[in-house]
Amino acid sequence: MKGTVLVVDDERNIRRSLRMVLGREGFQLLEAGTLGEARALLEAEDPDVVLLDLRLPDGSGLTLLEELRAAARTRELPVIVVSGHASLQEAAQAVQAGATDFFQKPIDRDRVLVGVRNAVRTRRLAREVARLRAEGEARFEMLGDSPVMQELRARIEKVAPSNATVLVTGESGTGKELVARAIHRLSPRAAGPFVKVNCAAIPRDLIESELFGHEKGAFTGAAARKRGVFEQADGGTLFLDEIGDMALETQAKVLRVLQNRELVRVGGERTLQVDVRVVAATNKDLEQEVAEGRFREDLYYRLNVVPLRTPPLRERPEDVPLLARAFFDAYWREAGVRPKPVDPEVYEALAARPWPGNVRELKNAVERMAILSGARVTVDDLPERSRLAPRTAEPPSDTSARDGVPVPPGWELSGGRRPTLREYRDMAERAYLLHTLERCGWNVSQAAQQLGLERTNLHKKMRAHGIRRADRFGLSREPATGPEETR
Repeated sequence: MKGTVLVVDDERNIRRSLRMVLGREGFQLLEAGTLGEARALLEAEDPDVVLLDLRLPDGSGLTLLEELRAAARTRELPVIVVSGHASLQEAAQAVQAGATDFFQKPIDRDRVLVGVRNAVRTRRLAREVARLRAEGEARFEMLGDSPVMQELRARIEKVAPSNATVLVTGESGTGKELVARAIHRLSPRAAGPFVKVNCAAIPRDLIESELFGHEKGAFTGAAARKRGVFEQADGGTLFLDEIGDMALETQAKVLRVLQNRELVRVGGERTLQVDVRVVAATNKDLEQEVAEGRFREDLYYRLNVVPLRTPPLRERPEDVPLLARAFFDAYWREAGVRPKPVDPEVYEALAARPWPGNVRELKNAVERMAILSGARVTVDDLPERSRLAPRTAEPPSDTSARDGVPVPPGWELSGGRRPTLREYRDMAERAYLLHTLERCGWNVSQAAQQLGLERTNLHKKMRAHGIRRADRFGLSREPATGPEETR
């Protein structure tokens, strides 16, 4: 079947003619002689196109056309107006109301066939675009029901309707791009483009061309004019990822664009106006970068109109099972294989791990288990550091190590109370940080590299866990240190 056509016309001969013409071509026809009959069919059926007469016994076809355009379910439904009595003014009104075409009676067979074929093709393309868009949005959905995630969603819903610049901060792998996409999706700019650029991945000598575009011949290799991402995002949202890695000279030019909404392509002279909402993201401490002269203070304040922070997984362990299930399902769906059952203990073990690589590390671990497991996923398929001790085993009373990773001391808290999951995770993270620092001779830069963290983030974690270099010597106060130890 090539498609379904709803014919709304009070003349039986017209409906019979259209049935013969379109039926021979493989189209299925639905017929209505009044507005009431048409509304009932539209409620029960989902046609690909409507052929609509303007003058009907119970009212004007323009009324039905306006109703179709106002309803979300039928807003994109193609409507071809067919009338033998309509004036030019009525025809113009029909087009203004959203009709895709207008035919005069008597009906021209070939013209009707071409119009209906084009309308059905357009309808199916629109449905495919909607389906792909829904799948794409599902890929970028923010998962998690923890209090910190609920608070983050609430802030996104507040800031999204505005045009305010947003600065998203957080560790690597915590979903900063998902926040930017959620802001765009909930904003009045949702129908416009969402353009992402990774400032850290572009060579310094090309960053200005990437951001602002260039004219033909502006530099060696510029064989044609190029539109930069600011132009590409006009009317939409521009996501500047890893903004903290942008060179100072480029920062000054970005600041001018944000302030004046104007830019000049590299090698050009003409000033271009752009209407762009900017969402920037970084895993660096920009205040410290400003203090050390690596980031412009004026740009920092221009970006930090509304600050948002993406929480690391260790602050929302209750979300880990939900994320893991979603990653398992996504892997099996994309791989086209039958899903395997997953033992509940797997999710418990995953939730008990600190996940220094955050969501990205969790996703990789889940995919590895899905690939390497047997008929079902068990705790034996977990990455070594994610496995739980047997349920029957008593917790150790002193500090020990397994596979090079220390078991945190202090299983028993004051009053003999067992620690909560979050308390245990904090103790485990503190012990692992201490273990890595000891292994690296308390060289913070080297330890940060092994942990997959920025040096500034490791310093923050050390402060959060009360780790000082005094711990290296078992002292109660921090001893004097030389330059080698503070790198």
